[in-house]
Amino acid sequence: MELSEQNRTSAVKRLNKTDILRDFQVSFFAMRRLVSFPWTFLEKDLESNKSSDLISDVLKQTCLHPLCRKFPPSVRFRRLFLSELIRRLEAADGDPLDELYDALAEVVGAEETTECYKSYILPSGDAVSLLENVALISEGTTGLVTWEAALYLAEWALDHRQAFAGRTVLELGSGVGLTGITICRSCCPRRFVFSDCHFSVLQKLRNNVQLHGLTERTSPTVSVEEMDWTAATEEQLKQIGADAVIAADVVYDPDVVGSLVSLLSKILRCPSSGVPPEVFICSTIRNQETYGGFKQQLEKAGISHHVIPGPVSHVLPYNRVSDIEMIKLYR
Repeated sequence: MELSEQNRTSAVKRLNKTDILRDFQVSFFAMRRLVSFPWTFLEKDLESNKSSDLISDVLKQTCLHPLCRKFPPSVRFRRLFLSELIRRLEAADGDPLDELYDALAEVVGAEETTECYKSYILPSGDAVSLLENVALISEGTTGLVTWEAALYLAEWALDHRQAFAGRTVLELGSGVGLTGITICRSCCPRRFVFSDCHFSVLQKLRNNVQLHGLTERTSPTVSVEEMDWTAATEEQLKQIGADAVIAADVVYDPDVVGSLVSLLSKILRCPSSGVPPEVFICSTIRNQETYGGFKQQLEKAGISHHVIPGPVSHVLPYNRVSDIEMIKLYR
């Protein structure tokens, strides 16, 4: 009986360590703010035995992981992360760890760039790695980074894979591609059409799609199309023949809401095989007036909606304090 209790205690410790290492890995590759990392666990471990074994394991799952070599987060982020690991190790008088200082030396003199990779670990263990801009706004657009609603929509898709399995999916305002690539990797669509209109966004989007080996000759078949919401025609939409249409974080500028609603009206008038597509819009509500104006314009256009309630499985790292709403449109 006593041995059984010891085994259970040991199993709990192993589980906790596994979870903590995964938390560090997921947060590191998504370049989350350092305050969100589970530092307390490291401190308790160092307090109990002064061994740097856990920090060594953290290092192997982050800066020394093959994914970091292939798709590295920004130089500045890695430098801050390693400096924080060293600070906590030294504050606890832990055992010195040569590879930790070697890793820091590697990035101290490295040149910082305007681009870096962010990688989002899926439940399967696969990673969606994306080349993104370091700055939130650059080249006159916000489309060169991943925003919260795209992550929420990706989580919703992972929870509702049947909504995309075997279907043709059109994504509006794909940005750098997180949601669409996640759906292509995990939800088995028949065809997926990424779309955007900004030249730099389209260029980065195509690079990220190709990075994951998605092409017109793969399964699913994938294409990246330029789509100006003010110029898209019903003929263009009929040729796509979408069964499902998605968009994330596209309701942020009152100046483009009118053209978005006009496009959505055309989409709902162009059914594939006589059945209107299912349309899902996911938004981070930053300005209630802008979002309310979007809904009013939908109503004026004869488009109804209902809110799709949460929650979704928490598998991707982002700020969950944000007010995010997902709606389904219909006539």
